[in-house]
Amino acid sequence: MEWISFLIFLATLTLVIWQPRGLSIGYPAVGGALLALVTGVVTFADVEEVTAIVWNATFALVGIIIISLILDEIGFFEWAALHMARLAKGNGRWMFAYTILLGTIVSALFTNDGTALILTPIVLAQVRALQLDPKVVLAFVMASGFIADTSSLPFVVSNLVNIVSADYFGIGFAEYASRMVLPTLFSVAASLAMLFLYFRKSIPGQIDLAQLKSPRDAIRDPRLFRLAWPILALLLAGFFLSESLHTPVSFIIAGAALIFSLAAKSSPTVEMRRIVKEAPWVVVIFSIGMYVVVWGLHNAKLTDLVKSLLAGWIVHGSLLGVTIGTGYLSALLSSLMNNLPTVMFHALAIGSTEANGVMREAMVYANVIGSDLGPKITPIGSLATLLWLHVLGRKDVKITWGQYFRTGIILTVPTLLVTLIGLYVTLKWFD
Repeated sequence: MEWISFLIFLATLTLVIWQPRGLSIGYPAVGGALLALVTGVVTFADVEEVTAIVWNATFALVGIIIISLILDEIGFFEWAALHMARLAKGNGRWMFAYTILLGTIVSALFTNDGTALILTPIVLAQVRALQLDPKVVLAFVMASGFIADTSSLPFVVSNLVNIVSADYFGIGFAEYASRMVLPTLFSVAASLAMLFLYFRKSIPGQIDLAQLKSPRDAIRDPRLFRLAWPILALLLAGFFLSESLHTPVSFIIAGAALIFSLAAKSSPTVEMRRIVKEAPWVVVIFSIGMYVVVWGLHNAKLTDLVKSLLAGWIVHGSLLGVTIGTGYLSALLSSLMNNLPTVMFHALAIGSTEANGVMREAMVYANVIGSDLGPKITPIGSLATLLWLHVLGRKDVKITWGQYFRTGIILTVPTLLVTLIGLYVTLKWFD
């Protein structure tokens, strides 16, 4: 059973990454899930249990992407990026820093996938319009891709991984945010430092911004642009109220997406039919299918290996050791087998241990941090990275896997350590 489960998982993941002849990522995941059912690795009861865990996360992601696509159509993100560029006043280093900070905000509110799909093309178009050296272009797009994941920690909705873990362990929006505010600040600060250190020779001192258009000119629908601000404010308030109202975050997001969609019907620039068609429905299929495959690993008792390791840390380790150890273990597994199955695999192992109190919190949140940041080590680590590479490939920016790995491991390992220390400080404060 163990080998059958592992081989099904390995074959499924290989096809998801390889995507032969442009095969959608949903088909291998569904194929793997069906094969797991046929071979008896999982049962229909398992499928029902998996669906109950991941439906909120997957539909939340679809809703956020629909909102993001509408905002992109009206020029919202381009307007923000142009403002950041103007704010730098031609200073290349400040422009680099503001690009990273913009990516931080977009990832926090619109998920890391939103940053990969929407902000990266905008940043790329801007640096190309400025006719910058290819090394400079690479520095900016690598920074936007890196920060997409490393800043996707603060809210439950910032990453699909966060939602899955919060739902599995019954963590509310406000509670989650209270534990992740400081680690996010540590992560963003470390990301800024590492990105500047790594790309310091590529970032120009001065940039001529004359080629960029005015932020006002980026707005393609002023009415909907003005309406977006109160809707987004209500959306953020709804996130924090969701815990007390006992309402899944996907319902809050669906309500905001519906309001945006109704408002956009009369917009001359937004084609709602095309946006709904382009929404990542395949992610719903992919998520459920992939998690069913991972559940097969759980049924085959492979999670017991992680459970025994974690149990040993609980007995013999300190809070700092448990935090760092769990985080790096999740990061390693995420970089090797993608963060979506990893966070579930690890959550199942944590849930079966006897950990409680602050030690349990350390494992739960360190698992999230490792699954959010660890994927930056390899190109296969997260769906956001795969989407990011796909977007860049369509824009004729080629980044080899070897080039990505060399950059990713240098940037990620120290950033992850700093972020986990931020979590440790937070947990000591609440303990």
